[in-house]
Amino acid sequence: MVTPKPTVAQQVAEAASKFQERRTGHAPRAVTVVMSEDTLVVTLYGALSPAEKALAKTPEGAAQVQEFHRQLFASDSDALRQEIKRITGIVVREATAEVEPASGAIVQAFTTGTVVQVFLMDGGSPTETWSGVRPVEIPDSNEKTPDVLSAGA
Repeated sequence: MVTPKPTVAQQVAEAASKFQERRTGHAPRAVTVVMSEDTLVVTLYGALSPAEKALAKTPEGAAQVQEFHRQLFASDSDALRQEIKRITGIVVREATAEVEPASGAIVQAFTTGTVVQVFLMDGGSPTETWSGVRPVEIPDSNEKTPDVLSAGA
């Protein structure tokens, strides 16, 4: 039996998961990768350790956890950026990470100068309603942008 080659999104998800585990000692429960035009967003679910979750129960502790992960990502994301370039063939020009302490999700955004707004929802939507590529009209603009492509790990 021939094993199918993983998609680009699956390869990026695997790289991000391994990067998180190597960096923190705690593997995420799941990873979602979304790419649209020049923006790649990686969401690591359940990525905080039990100690970080406990610390994040207070506003002050949550701020500490958020800042810790921002600094950790900023100082140690070059290897992941290089791996994303190897997988996608595209250079990452900018990268940032945000932590949502209540759920333990870490969102990593890799862009080429685009403003990224990330909304972590309280619940999911069926994947088939969001996956695929279809042009979407942007009000007051002649540009078109595709829906997101996603793959979970």
